[in-house]
Amino acid sequence: MACGFINHHHCHYLFSVQANYCFTSNNCSLNSSVSPSKCLMKYPNGYHNPIRFRTTPKASADENPSTAGKKPKSRVASDGDPNLLSILHRLREEFKPGGLGMDILSIALPAALALAADPITSLIDTGFVGHLGSAELAAVGVSGAVFNLVSKLFNVPLLNITTSFVAEEQALAVKQTAKDQKSKIFLPSVSNAIVLALVLGILEAVALSTGSGFLMNTMGIPVDSPMRMPAEQFLTLRAFGAPPIVVALAAQGTFRGFKDTKTPLYAVGAGNLVNAILDPLLIFSFGLGIGGAAIATVISEYLTAIILVWKLNDEVLLIAPSIGGKRVVQYLKSGALLTGRTIAVITTTTLATSMAAKGGPTQMAGYQICFEIWLALSLLNDALALAGQTLLASDYSQGNYDLARQVTYKVLQVGLIMGVALAVILFLGFGALSNLFSTDSEVLEIARSGTWFVAGSQPMNAIAFVLDGLYYGVSDFAFAAYSMVLVGFISSAFIVLTAPTFGLAGVWGGLFLFMTLRVLAGFLRLSTRTGPWKLLNPDSEEENS
Repeated sequence: MACGFINHHHCHYLFSVQANYCFTSNNCSLNSSVSPSKCLMKYPNGYHNPIRFRTTPKASADENPSTAGKKPKSRVASDGDPNLLSILHRLREEFKPGGLGMDILSIALPAALALAADPITSLIDTGFVGHLGSAELAAVGVSGAVFNLVSKLFNVPLLNITTSFVAEEQALAVKQTAKDQKSKIFLPSVSNAIVLALVLGILEAVALSTGSGFLMNTMGIPVDSPMRMPAEQFLTLRAFGAPPIVVALAAQGTFRGFKDTKTPLYAVGAGNLVNAILDPLLIFSFGLGIGGAAIATVISEYLTAIILVWKLNDEVLLIAPSIGGKRVVQYLKSGALLTGRTIAVITTTTLATSMAAKGGPTQMAGYQICFEIWLALSLLNDALALAGQTLLASDYSQGNYDLARQVTYKVLQVGLIMGVALAVILFLGFGALSNLFSTDSEVLEIARSGTWFVAGSQPMNAIAFVLDGLYYGVSDFAFAAYSMVLVGFISSAFIVLTAPTFGLAGVWGGLFLFMTLRVLAGFLRLSTRTGPWKLLNPDSEEENS
């Protein structure tokens, strides 16, 4: 950035932006991450003084003879070199320690492992319960579906809101507490989230335990069904785990706001390990059957919550002198928006499943294989979205719009790369992967017919999830909710109209349309550069300062 010369007649400095170094008395280098409009000059007293540079056209030989004939090496030209070595060099720079790409991966990878822990544990539970009989296995499936539906509706919005609010407050509070590193910081969002989580968890526990019979009727399980009694028993016991689940999610959101996804991974891993150990002991050794599976799960959930709250207490002042009512209102308002958004997603995917089921058990089995693989890969996309949400919330709340722009564009680039990579892998290996789920040739044929959907939709899926994370990072919850309702309505209408005629092709087309419209809505929102997305304007940081 800048060689300077002094105009003695006008007694001020003019700077010409020609190269990526800064002329100072002590150091002639400047980190390329520094904003092109500012340069920090260090003075002997240790303070940094921001000097604002004014760009002027490149001087001609007549205007500045001392620079005539000199053509500084262009950084843009070098970076734009299309050869393979240049591309590899740029990737190495992006993903080296301290680079933005590495920051994204350091948050996304542990988050992906933590997200994958619960489905793996569910598979372990299913394996143990399956030895009790088909009725017990079906009962666990029905009860788990009810419990997970409640969790998605209420708990997931709390998790996303807590992550954004904590990231914003922590980024601002870290400046104020920099002088006293030993003291705990007080973040109102953390206290509010824990209190709301506890209340919400207790309400969920009461509703699930007392309303288990009503919920079974809603799921279409008759009273004389062999799986009715074990399903109610499992759901009633499982309900006691609702409070620790919600509290643990609030604590996970806090750690995510701190850009720490490793602590939740360790806590969730410890809880799931205990669950895997207790399952055979309680189910078979103590003869508790399906009730033993529920008790093992509840114990593991309390252990996870205790570990997270214990570790959180080392970082944050959890006993707040007062709880801010304004923040509670923000939680409730944002939570209502995201709950509406979740309902739109669940309605669309449930409709797709019901239309696929009309084709009979064989078609439904083939569809289920594709849909489960599609959902499993969403964990990777969700982890990447979390990384973008956390980094963007931190930079945006501090007014670092230049860094916020970099995060926005970089996480979209990484999402596109990951989506294309997953698409290629699935195109090549979906046939072998589907063999793990069934040996029925007709089922596998139907599953393989969905290869184009499962593989081809991955780039759209990745970008759609990343855009969700970006919405949450700037607390753009209203657009995230309203756009999802509109997109869900259009996609559901498409499925209803096409599935009766085209069968599974209409269902796949509707789900692909669902993801595509989410991406289009997201890019439309970012392109407006209004509201929180003013940060994408190149001059937004100057206006903010």
